[in-house]
Amino acid sequence: MRWLFLLVGAAVLAVVAVAIILFPSSSSERPVASSSSTPKPSRTVSTPPPPKVKEFTDPCGTFDTATKNFYAVTGYWITPKSNPCTWRHQLQEIHRAGGDTIIRIGYGLQFRGVSDTGEVLSKDGTLDPLYKACEEDGLSCHDAAERDLRKANPGNRIGRTYVYRTDEAFGGGLFRCPKMEHSVKAGDRIYYRMVAPPDGSDDATCDFTKKATSYDLILVAGSAKDSLNELLDLADQFSMRVFPALPLAPRDSETPTRANKRHIGTLTTLTRRILQDYGVRFADRQALGGVYQPFEVQMAATLATNPTLEVYADQHRIVEQELGKPILISPYLDARKRVGFGQTPAQVAEAFKALARTGVGIIAPQDSRGTGKVGLFWPDERDTEVDDRLRPVVGEATYGTAYHGSTRDYYREMAKARDEMLQAGHEVELWANVEAFEPSGKQPCAPQGTRGQTDKKRLDQAVTMAGRYVQKIVSYMWSDFMTCGDPSLQDEIAGDWQRPIAVDAIRRARDPQDGVEVRGYNLDGSTVLVEWSGGTKELVVSAVGWLDKDPLEEHPARMATAWVPFDWTQVPPGEWVKIGIKGASGKEATTPLHVRISA
Repeated sequence: MRWLFLLVGAAVLAVVAVAIILFPSSSSERPVASSSSTPKPSRTVSTPPPPKVKEFTDPCGTFDTATKNFYAVTGYWITPKSNPCTWRHQLQEIHRAGGDTIIRIGYGLQFRGVSDTGEVLSKDGTLDPLYKACEEDGLSCHDAAERDLRKANPGNRIGRTYVYRTDEAFGGGLFRCPKMEHSVKAGDRIYYRMVAPPDGSDDATCDFTKKATSYDLILVAGSAKDSLNELLDLADQFSMRVFPALPLAPRDSETPTRANKRHIGTLTTLTRRILQDYGVRFADRQALGGVYQPFEVQMAATLATNPTLEVYADQHRIVEQELGKPILISPYLDARKRVGFGQTPAQVAEAFKALARTGVGIIAPQDSRGTGKVGLFWPDERDTEVDDRLRPVVGEATYGTAYHGSTRDYYREMAKARDEMLQAGHEVELWANVEAFEPSGKQPCAPQGTRGQTDKKRLDQAVTMAGRYVQKIVSYMWSDFMTCGDPSLQDEIAGDWQRPIAVDAIRRARDPQDGVEVRGYNLDGSTVLVEWSGGTKELVVSAVGWLDKDPLEEHPARMATAWVPFDWTQVPPGEWVKIGIKGASGKEATTPLHVRISA
C-alpha cells in the first residue's frame, strides 16, 4: 500500500501547476505543488470495526464502556496505582475522552550494596526496608543464594547485587534455572531470586559446577496480584491497548542522561526473563500492544554514541524473539538556541535514524512544549514574542531568537527521516507525544516538580503543529496533568472536543477548479475560512466541496480531508495566508494554518 501511495503521489507531482504552498517551516523546505488533474478522495483504509463493548460491573462500581468524546489525542501515560479501582476509573476517563492506548510509567533496575549479613542497602547506605523481608532458612535472600552457589562449586560467589521493584506478579517463565532460582513469599510481597552471569549471556545449561565464577544476583520485589494481568483484562473491556514498561537501565553517575554500560548485561538478563514470562502468559493477548522503554534520551547529533542505544537494540532483539510486538520509546527535543546542546531539525532527523536502526518499532518524540524546550509557532511568527508561559525557560525573547525551529519543523524532518528508514527496511512508526502541561504554574499538578496546568487551546495548537507527519498522537500524561485544576483539562476536552482542528492545507485543483485541501479533525459540517490581504472567504464544504472521512494510510485514524474551490491567483505571491476551520456548531479551530504561495 505504501508504494502505491508513493506512485500516485509521483504522478500528481508530475503535473505541477504554477503556484505552490510552502508548509510553515524553514526557508529551505521544499514546496508542495498544486495539481491540475482532478484529485480523488483519500483512499479508504480497510479498518475492522471496533468490538462492541458493554457496561461492566465489579467491586469498584459500574463502568460505562462507550466512547463519548473523540478527541485527536488517543493515548496517554499513566502512573502505577496500588488501588485497583483507580485503574478502572482512569481507563474509563481516558476511554471516554477517545483514548485507545495506555502507556505505563515503570521502575528501574538498581545496583545496590549489601551489609555484612547480606541485607540490601539503600543508596544512602542504610538498610532498605523493602527487601528486609526476603529471607530463606533464616538467611537473607542474598546469603541464601550465595550458599546455594557455593554448594554447586565452592569457588562460586555473588559479585554484584541488583534490585527491581514492581507491582506485577510473574510466572515460572521468569526462571531459567529452577534449582538455583525461585520465588519467596513474604506477606503481600513475592520476591523473585535470579542468578546469572554479569555479561548478559544467561547460560541455558544452568551448570554452576564446572567453573568457579562470579554471578549477579537480581532480587525482584513483586506483588501477590499481577497488575499487568488486571490492566490487560480492563483494557479488553474498553477495547484498548497497553504498553507496559520495561525495566529502566541504571544511569551513569557522571552523565545521568546515559545508561551505565557496566550494568547493561544484567539489564539484558532481567529484560529477557520478564519478556519470556510475558511470552508464555500474554503473547496472544490483543490488549498487549507492545512494551515501553522509559529511558529518555535527547534527540541530538551525538546520539549514535550514547550507550543507551545499546539498551534499545538489546531489548528490541529480545522483544522480537519473545513477543513479536514493538518497543515504544519517547525521546525529547531541545530546540533552544541559547544552550550549547540545542539541536536543529536536521540534527534531530539524524538522531531519529540512529534510533530507528536499533530496531525500536515506535518513536514518539516529546514535543517538548510543556518543558519550554521547543515553541509552537509559524515561520511568519518568528519575530513575535514568546508565549508568557515560556519565559521561565527562555526569558524575554522572540521565537526566532529563542528556538532553532518550531515543533512542526522537527516533526516534518523526522517524517522525512522515517521515510528513508522505511525504504532501508526499518519498520518504524512516528508518533507525537504532546505534553499536557506548562513549564511551571501557581499550583503544580504533580506531587513532585513545578509543572503546571495547561489548557485545551494550547493542546489543540500542539496537535496542529504535529500536522500530517505522524501516525498517532499521544500525551504525557493522564495522571495529574489531565486531571488537575478546575476546570481540568479533562473537563475542557469533554465540553469542547467537537471543535475542529486543522493540521494541514495544500493547494489542490479539482478540474476545472483551483482549490484548497485541508486535513484535520472533526471536519463534519465544516466551513473553510481563508483570510489574506485582499479579503476573506467562507466556503461551506457540504455546499461547494467534498469531505472524505477515511484517513490516508499511516495518518491518525480520526483525520479527515476536506476540499473546497478557491482561486489562488487573487493572492499575491509570497503572501502568508491564514486558513481556518469552523465546525457545524459555529466553533472555530483555535489555531489557523499559515500557508504561503510563491510565484
